This record gives sequence, structure tokens and C-alpha cells, in this order.
Amino acid sequence: MLKIISKSLDETIRIGMDLSKHVMPGDLICLTGDLGTGKTSFTKGLGKGLGITEYITSPTYTIINEYYSGRIPLYHFDVYRLGSADEMLELGCDEYFFGNGITVLEWADNVLDILPEEKLCIIMNVGNNFDERIITMKAYGDKYKTILKEMKNSESPRN
Repeated sequence: MLKIISKSLDETIRIGMDLSKHVMPGDLICLTGDLGTGKTSFTKGLGKGLGITEYITSPTYTIINEYYSGRIPLYHFDVYRLGSADEMLELGCDEYFFGNGITVLEWADNVLDILPEEKLCIIMNVGNNFDERIITMKAYGDKYKTILKEMKNSESPRN
């Protein structure tokens, strides 16, 4: 587990950029947290770190946005509006989970029962003030444990 305290929106974006240095095609990143905790901002940072040039927006109404301009494709899901995990399966999510890009799922806790066992779960909570975020990363599977270890070793002091 890795816990990082972000003091600002820009810092949340930088943490996403930091993660981008460690991800590989086929990786699954699950984001959870209340509205306004920075899930989309974190994803913007991840995309920026991957070299995505398109403007990254929340796919709240489209369910998924696909970005191909970076070094690895980014598949950005927002499953908040899905009625069930079965709807996620109908979208062909397995093709994304095991495809050639990075899959980011906002509101992943809504579909946990259909997700692969191996994944990186990121819980985002509001901290002690309006701009502060507590970002807790939990690894499920060896490759994600390695990612967290690498991030811990390269982490610049933020806290």
C-alpha cells in the first residue's frame, strides 16, 4: 500500500503523471472516491504522462473515452451511471482489460465483482482542507506490487 497526500489539484495531476512512468499495456487502474475528489484530474495526469495530447474529460455520459495519441492507449471509463456490472460486461470490458492500453475505471467499486483479480486500486478522499487529497494505492497482484515499490523508491517528498 502507498499513501500520498496531495496538497493541490496540480499535485494530484503530478501524482498521475508519476504513475504513468510505471504502467504497461494491459494494466488496470481502479479509482474510487466521492464526487469531487480528483479522479478525473488524476486520470488527466496519467494521460499527460503517457503523452496523450487530446483533452481528457470525464466520460460520465459516454461511459468510455479512448485516447490513442500517447505512447500507450488510454481507455477511460466512468461507470457511475451503469445500472449493473452486467452492463459493463455488455460493453466488452474484457477487450479493454486485457488489451494493448491502460484501462482506468472511475467509480470502480460499482463493478468490483467483475474485475480481474490483479489490479491497482486507488482510493481518493478529501483531506483536512478543501484542496488536500489523501490518495491510497493498493496493489492486487505482483506486477502492481512492483509498481508501488517503484513509486515508493522514486517518490519525491510531498508530505
